[in-house]
Amino acid sequence: MEPDRRLNRWGLTFTPAVTNQLRKHAIFGQPQLSLEHQGKAKRYVVRGVESGGATKEIGYYVTFADENGGPLAWLQTVDSLAVNGPHAIVIASALTRIEIFRIARTYELCITRHWPVTIEERQRPKLVAEELFRGEHGYLALELWGKDRDLSGCVRPHFFTRSGEEIDLPNKFDEAIKAATHAVNCIGCGHPHYLRLVVAPVTSPILLPNRNDSFAKDARSEGEISGESSLAAVGDG
Repeated sequence: MEPDRRLNRWGLTFTPAVTNQLRKHAIFGQPQLSLEHQGKAKRYVVRGVESGGATKEIGYYVTFADENGGPLAWLQTVDSLAVNGPHAIVIASALTRIEIFRIARTYELCITRHWPVTIEERQRPKLVAEELFRGEHGYLALELWGKDRDLSGCVRPHFFTRSGEEIDLPNKFDEAIKAATHAVNCIGCGHPHYLRLVVAPVTSPILLPNRNDSFAKDARSEGEISGESSLAAVGDG
Protein backbone atom coordinates (compact mmCIF):
# COMPACT_ATOMS: atom_id res chain seq x y z
CA MET A 1 0.00 0.00 0.00
CA GLU A 2 1.45 3.39 -0.95
CA PRO A 3 2.31 5.75 1.96
CA ASP A 4 -0.28 8.43 1.13
CA ARG A 5 -3.13 5.93 1.06
CA ARG A 6 -1.96 4.45 4.36
CA LEU A 7 -1.86 7.88 5.99
CA ASN A 8 -5.29 8.76 4.59
CA ARG A 9 -6.67 5.76 6.44
CA TRP A 10 -4.47 5.46 9.51
CA GLY A 11 -2.12 8.05 10.89
CA LEU A 12 -1.53 5.82 13.90
CA THR A 13 -1.19 2.09 13.40
CA PHE A 14 -2.38 -0.29 16.12
CA THR A 15 -1.55 -3.87 16.94
CA PRO A 16 -4.45 -6.36 17.03
CA ALA A 17 -4.26 -6.29 20.85
CA VAL A 18 -4.84 -2.51 20.94
CA THR A 19 -7.63 -2.70 18.37
CA ASN A 20 -9.35 -5.39 20.42
CA GLN A 21 -9.11 -3.27 23.57
CA LEU A 22 -10.66 -0.29 21.79
CA ARG A 23 -13.52 -2.52 20.66
CA LYS A 24 -13.87 -4.00 24.13
CA HIS A 25 -14.20 -0.52 25.64
CA ALA A 26 -16.56 0.54 22.80
CA ILE A 27 -14.38 3.43 21.62
CA PHE A 28 -14.90 4.08 17.93
CA GLY A 29 -12.67 6.72 16.36
CA GLN A 30 -12.88 7.22 12.60
CA PRO A 31 -9.55 8.37 11.13
CA GLN A 32 -10.63 7.55 7.57
CA LEU A 33 -10.87 10.49 5.17
CA SER A 34 -12.64 10.62 1.84
CA LEU A 35 -12.52 12.82 -1.23
CA GLU A 36 -16.01 14.03 -2.19
CA HIS A 37 -17.25 15.97 -5.22
CA GLN A 38 -19.58 18.96 -4.86
CA GLY A 39 -21.66 19.07 -8.02
CA LYS A 40 -23.00 22.62 -7.64
CA ALA A 41 -19.65 24.13 -6.70
CA LYS A 42 -17.82 21.86 -9.18
CA ARG A 43 -14.98 21.12 -6.82
CA TYR A 44 -13.57 18.36 -4.64
CA VAL A 45 -13.48 18.54 -0.86
CA VAL A 46 -12.12 16.41 1.96
CA ARG A 47 -14.56 14.83 4.42
CA GLY A 48 -13.68 13.75 7.95
CA VAL A 49 -15.52 12.75 11.12
CA GLU A 50 -14.48 14.01 14.57
CA SER A 51 -14.93 10.96 16.75
CA GLY A 52 -13.78 8.90 19.70
CA GLY A 53 -13.69 9.16 23.47
CA ALA A 54 -12.32 7.43 26.52
CA THR A 55 -12.64 5.28 29.59
CA LYS A 56 -10.34 5.57 32.61
CA GLU A 57 -7.95 3.01 31.17
CA ILE A 58 -7.82 3.92 27.48
CA GLY A 59 -8.77 6.64 25.02
CA TYR A 60 -8.67 7.35 21.30
CA TYR A 61 -9.76 10.49 19.47
CA VAL A 62 -9.65 12.05 16.00
CA THR A 63 -10.23 15.74 15.34
CA PHE A 64 -9.37 18.25 12.62
CA ALA A 65 -7.93 21.73 12.19
CA ASP A 66 -7.17 24.09 9.32
CA GLU A 67 -3.65 24.38 7.91
CA ASN A 68 -2.74 26.96 10.56
CA GLY A 69 -4.07 24.91 13.47
CA GLY A 70 -7.30 26.85 13.91
CA PRO A 71 -10.65 25.15 14.50
CA LEU A 72 -12.83 24.32 11.51
CA ALA A 73 -16.60 24.71 11.37
CA TRP A 74 -18.54 21.47 11.40
CA LEU A 75 -21.03 20.68 8.68
CA GLN A 76 -23.28 18.98 11.21
CA THR A 77 -23.12 17.22 14.52
CA VAL A 78 -23.96 13.52 14.81
CA ASP A 79 -26.46 12.42 17.46
CA SER A 80 -26.21 8.88 18.76
CA LEU A 81 -27.54 6.74 21.58
CA ALA A 82 -24.00 5.49 22.14
CA VAL A 83 -20.99 7.47 23.40
CA ASN A 84 -17.32 7.51 22.39
CA GLY A 85 -18.25 7.41 18.69
CA PRO A 86 -18.86 9.97 15.91
CA HIS A 87 -19.54 13.54 17.04
CA ALA A 88 -19.38 15.88 14.02
CA ILE A 89 -18.74 15.88 10.27
CA VAL A 90 -16.32 18.35 8.67
CA ILE A 91 -15.97 19.30 5.01
CA ALA A 92 -13.04 21.39 3.81
CA SER A 93 -10.89 22.00 0.74
CA ALA A 94 -7.94 20.84 2.87
CA LEU A 95 -7.62 19.86 6.49
CA THR A 96 -5.21 18.72 9.16
CA ARG A 97 -6.00 15.60 11.15
CA ILE A 98 -4.97 15.32 14.81
CA GLU A 99 -5.09 11.70 15.95
CA ILE A 100 -4.27 10.77 19.55
CA PHE A 101 -4.24 7.56 21.58
CA ARG A 102 -3.86 7.10 25.35
CA ILE A 103 -3.19 4.19 27.67
CA ALA A 104 -3.34 5.50 31.26
CA ARG A 105 -0.73 8.35 31.18
CA THR A 106 1.08 7.31 27.99
CA TYR A 107 0.18 8.92 24.68
CA GLU A 108 0.73 8.55 20.95
CA LEU A 109 0.10 11.46 18.60
CA CYS A 110 0.05 11.86 14.84
CA ILE A 111 -0.67 15.06 12.89
CA THR A 112 -1.15 14.83 9.13
CA ARG A 113 -2.28 17.33 6.51
CA HIS A 114 -4.55 16.20 3.65
CA TRP A 115 -5.61 17.88 0.40
CA PRO A 116 -6.66 16.92 -3.16
CA VAL A 117 -4.15 17.21 -5.99
CA THR A 118 -5.00 17.01 -9.69
CA ILE A 119 -2.81 14.45 -11.44
CA GLU A 120 -4.39 14.51 -14.88
CA GLU A 121 -6.91 16.94 -16.34
CA ARG A 122 -10.52 15.69 -16.23
CA GLN A 123 -9.51 12.91 -13.87
CA ARG A 124 -10.52 12.53 -10.24
CA PRO A 125 -7.89 14.20 -8.03
CA LYS A 126 -5.72 12.22 -5.65
CA LEU A 127 -6.05 12.74 -1.90
CA VAL A 128 -2.48 13.21 -0.68
CA ALA A 129 -1.09 13.42 2.83
CA GLU A 130 1.87 15.02 4.57
CA GLU A 131 3.01 13.95 8.02
CA LEU A 132 3.65 16.98 10.24
CA PHE A 133 4.37 15.24 13.53
CA ARG A 134 4.51 11.75 14.98
CA GLY A 135 5.20 11.08 18.65
CA GLU A 136 5.36 7.79 20.52
CA HIS A 137 5.40 7.07 24.26
CA GLY A 138 4.47 10.61 25.21
CA TYR A 139 3.83 11.20 28.91
CA LEU A 140 1.50 13.35 30.98
CA ALA A 141 1.58 12.78 34.74
CA LEU A 142 -2.00 13.95 35.28
CA GLU A 143 -5.26 12.05 35.67
CA LEU A 144 -7.36 14.24 33.40
CA TRP A 145 -10.11 11.62 33.54
CA GLY A 146 -10.19 11.95 37.37
CA LYS A 147 -8.69 14.17 40.04
CA ASP A 148 -6.96 16.52 37.56
CA ARG A 149 -9.93 17.05 35.25
CA ASP A 150 -9.97 20.80 36.01
CA LEU A 151 -6.82 21.10 33.90
CA SER A 152 -8.46 19.54 30.85
CA GLY A 153 -7.96 21.65 27.75
CA CYS A 154 -4.93 23.43 29.25
CA VAL A 155 -2.25 20.72 29.06
CA ARG A 156 -0.79 18.24 26.59
CA PRO A 157 1.59 15.28 26.76
CA HIS A 158 5.35 15.67 26.36
CA PHE A 159 7.41 13.62 23.94
CA PHE A 160 11.11 12.81 24.23
CA THR A 161 13.95 11.50 22.13
CA ARG A 162 15.70 8.27 23.11
CA SER A 163 18.34 10.41 24.83
CA GLY A 164 15.73 12.17 26.97
CA GLU A 165 15.51 15.52 25.17
CA GLU A 166 12.02 16.93 24.77
CA ILE A 167 10.67 17.03 21.24
CA ASP A 168 9.09 20.31 20.15
CA LEU A 169 5.51 20.02 18.95
CA PRO A 170 4.26 22.26 16.12
CA ASN A 171 3.42 25.51 17.92
CA LYS A 172 0.48 26.44 15.72
CA PHE A 173 -1.28 23.20 16.63
CA ASP A 174 -0.87 23.69 20.38
CA GLU A 175 -4.56 24.45 21.03
CA ALA A 176 -5.70 21.59 18.81
CA ILE A 177 -3.41 19.16 20.66
CA LYS A 178 -4.68 20.38 24.03
CA ALA A 179 -8.27 19.89 22.87
CA ALA A 180 -7.46 16.40 21.60
CA THR A 181 -5.73 15.57 24.90
CA HIS A 182 -8.88 16.63 26.71
CA ALA A 183 -10.98 14.51 24.36
CA VAL A 184 -8.88 11.39 24.83
CA ASN A 185 -9.59 11.69 28.57
CA CYS A 186 -13.31 12.46 28.18
CA ILE A 187 -15.10 9.45 29.65
CA GLY A 188 -18.29 8.62 27.77
CA CYS A 189 -17.64 11.43 25.28
CA GLY A 190 -20.69 12.64 23.39
CA HIS A 191 -19.67 16.00 21.91
CA PRO A 192 -17.03 17.60 19.64
CA HIS A 193 -13.93 19.01 21.31
CA TYR A 194 -12.31 21.11 18.57
CA LEU A 195 -14.65 21.52 15.61
CA ARG A 196 -16.83 24.57 16.10
CA LEU A 197 -20.30 25.83 15.30
CA VAL A 198 -20.01 29.02 13.24
CA VAL A 199 -23.01 31.32 13.45
CA ALA A 200 -24.02 32.89 10.14
CA PRO A 201 -23.61 36.69 10.07
CA VAL A 202 -26.71 38.84 10.37
CA THR A 203 -27.83 39.98 6.93
CA SER A 204 -28.56 43.63 6.16
CA PRO A 205 -32.20 44.75 6.36
CA ILE A 206 -34.16 44.78 3.12
CA LEU A 207 -34.76 48.33 1.83
CA LEU A 208 -38.32 49.32 1.05
CA PRO A 209 -39.25 50.51 -2.49
CA ASN A 210 -38.93 54.23 -3.21
CA ARG A 211 -42.68 54.75 -3.37
CA ASN A 212 -42.89 53.87 0.33
CA ASP A 213 -40.03 56.10 1.46
CA SER A 214 -42.32 58.39 3.45
CA PHE A 215 -43.98 55.42 5.14
CA ALA A 216 -40.59 53.87 5.91
CA LYS A 217 -39.36 57.14 7.40
CA ASP A 218 -42.40 57.34 9.66
CA ALA A 219 -41.95 53.70 10.70
CA ARG A 220 -38.30 54.25 11.54
CA SER A 221 -39.18 57.31 13.57
CA GLU A 222 -41.77 55.41 15.58
CA GLY A 223 -39.30 52.54 16.07
CA GLU A 224 -36.62 54.92 17.35
CA ILE A 225 -39.04 56.58 19.77
CA SER A 226 -40.29 53.20 20.95
CA GLY A 227 -36.74 51.94 21.34
CA GLU A 228 -35.73 54.99 23.40
CA SER A 229 -38.75 54.55 25.64
CA SER A 230 -37.93 50.90 26.20
CA LEU A 231 -34.34 51.71 27.11
CA ALA A 232 -35.49 54.43 29.47
CA ALA A 233 -37.87 52.02 31.13
CA VAL A 234 -35.09 49.48 31.61
CA GLY A 235 -32.80 52.14 33.02
CA ASP A 236 -35.46 53.40 35.44
CA GLY A 237 -36.00 49.85 36.65
